[in-house]
Amino acid sequence: MANHRSALKRHKQSLIRRDRNRAVKTRVKNALKTVYSAVENGDKGQAEEALKQASSVLDRAATKRVIHWRNASRHISRLTKKVNALG
Repeated sequence: MANHRSALKRHKQSLIRRDRNRAVKTRVKNALKTVYSAVENGDKGQAEEALKQASSVLDRAATKRVIHWRNASRHISRLTKKVNALG
């Protein structure tokens, strides 16, 4: 554990950020799962709606720098290809 006041503050901030980043990553994983399950079931309408929400979640995670922006872009691209292949 840290001894200096500034180091204590940094430690406290890192714990808060870790919790926030975990929440964002969980939200991303759940959004991806929703799209993949809709694609697996062959439900195009549900898949398009889930894709819309997932791309929003991915973009938000990239904006907060929880994931890299290219990673988010790659996920959105691949999901869009899968959803478009349904129609």
